[in-house]
Amino acid sequence: MAALTEYFFIAIIGMFVIVNPLTTAFVFASLTTDADDDEQAHIARRAVITATAMLCVFALLGSLIFQLFGITLAAFRIAGGMILFGIAMSMLNTSEAPDHDKADARQSKALLAQDISIVPLAIPFISGPGAIATAMILTSEAPSFWHTLVVYLAILVTTISCYFTMVHSKHVIRWLGQSGRRILTKVFGLILAVIAIQFVLNGIGDAVTDFLAGLHWPATPSGDLS
Repeated sequence: MAALTEYFFIAIIGMFVIVNPLTTAFVFASLTTDADDDEQAHIARRAVITATAMLCVFALLGSLIFQLFGITLAAFRIAGGMILFGIAMSMLNTSEAPDHDKADARQSKALLAQDISIVPLAIPFISGPGAIATAMILTSEAPSFWHTLVVYLAILVTTISCYFTMVHSKHVIRWLGQSGRRILTKVFGLILAVIAIQFVLNGIGDAVTDFLAGLHWPATPSGDLS
């Protein structure tokens, strides 16, 4: 029982560190500034359900799915980074002028119409490459069936935490006011852009490492070279 409890804490700490529900909540708040309470709850709920399903599926069948479609984790990282970077640019390019409030509202509504619950919240922000890799590693190293169940429990606790932090992020938005919301959108747009670039750099680094590992260097001939 002690070993099972220890594995649970290892799994939940690993998932929390990678997913980071607090950061997810602030990005959610920046993307849903013009949504009402019901819309925010619906978006958060759908994002969490999708992310939980994704993480559980990849925890169970991740290696098989990657092999079946010839996908590498490096390619997944790069694709996720490109998606996040596009969202970050839309956040950074919103107008700051007071007479453009209506235009900003229309832009926010258009962003909500694109169903941000799936992209970018569920994928790749909550169930991103790091979270998927962590879930796959934890299940592959689980020594028993009960340890595997513990991993799924850790995934569930982490994603439910994301839901509550996202839903309650509206209180922060109300406290900030209109100017604060614009500042928050800009700041987290910049942070999201940095995260996206880091995703891409990590993916490129992984791809280069895999490529070099796959090369068969010719052996250096031994003996007298004269």
